Amino acid sequence: MKALLDIRRDLHRIPELGFEEVKTQAYLLEQIGSLRQDRLTTITWKTGIVVKVEGLQPTQTIGWRADIDGLPIKEATEVKFSSEHPGKMHACGHDMHMTVALGLLEKIVDTPINDHMVFLFQPAEESPGGALPMLNWLREEHPELVPNKIFAYHVAPEYPVGTIATRPGLLFANTSELYIDLIGKEGHAAYPHQARDMSIAAATLLLQLQSIVSRTINPMKPAVLTIGKFTSGTVQNIISGHARLEGTIRTMDATTMALIKEKIEAFCHATEIAFECEVKIDYGSSYYQVYNNHDITNDFLAFAEQHQATNAIHCDAAMTGEDFGYFLKDIPGMLFWAGVDSPFGLHHAKMNPSEELLDYLIPFVDQYFRTLTSN
Repeated sequence: MKALLDIRRDLHRIPELGFEEVKTQAYLLEQIGSLRQDRLTTITWKTGIVVKVEGLQPTQTIGWRADIDGLPIKEATEVKFSSEHPGKMHACGHDMHMTVALGLLEKIVDTPINDHMVFLFQPAEESPGGALPMLNWLREEHPELVPNKIFAYHVAPEYPVGTIATRPGLLFANTSELYIDLIGKEGHAAYPHQARDMSIAAATLLLQLQSIVSRTINPMKPAVLTIGKFTSGTVQNIISGHARLEGTIRTMDATTMALIKEKIEAFCHATEIAFECEVKIDYGSSYYQVYNNHDITNDFLAFAEQHQATNAIHCDAAMTGEDFGYFLKDIPGMLFWAGVDSPFGLHHAKMNPSEELLDYLIPFVDQYFRTLTSN
């Protein structure tokens, strides 16, 4: 396998969007294929990959998940290995996630542990969501590859390399995209009574939507409903016959998410009646909360606190979303933040994580897995 630094930079050059990771999959398969194969089983699903390493004296299967897709962002880092795909970038650190997974895989292949390990290179984390369909496929087609415990990490620009941050219980929120189209009747500005004005309808609906969290949701249950984009109309003297609202919903529990969606649908139906129009709702990608298993997370933090090179932090929960939550919904496990010391945050066009993470994190996680299996 190539040097990890070269792998990270190669992957950074070829970001691809969800379920389009053809070059990425081919590159990963090439690196996996260069390893010893006597204990390996490799299968593909769509643009994803599942690799199993046979354990020496297995009593369980440990899973490690790495997401592999990029974002529709024009890179502005000016590094020599910048994206070669215009308008696409690994701005969320998935190039680092894949590289760490390959480094761990190489260590486990060269020096096997007692238990089986399954490495999941998952597509489409950013959108439309690859975790749930990948997990369903595993259960139906390859139940022997479904792990008993599962782990993942995410780069954290705000922390220095060597910092690990996580918490038992809720770490990331339930999230859902929100797209609302309002369809009325276009008309001349001089004859408003002959049109069905969707600018007014959408503006009214937007204000109503902003009352949901403040007047429907228990204030002790954090929730966010944000409309970030409002488009309507074509020119100044034509009444708009179509408007579109785009936003996001984030909650700390699944019940609150369901209640917010129920109220959205009620307001949309009322808008149809009041403005004599049609309203269509699309929730886009909806992700389940990331809920870390208490026992596993506490044991992991205890290990991190004893690790000489690690600063372990019990962090707060965040309103960020991650489809790894679908794995954790039914499989005990955890996700943690790993510091990469970047002044630019996730999804920023200049986000460039410190590559020193590779030399730190791979040995750290490898040592932790060896304590799990008492090898």
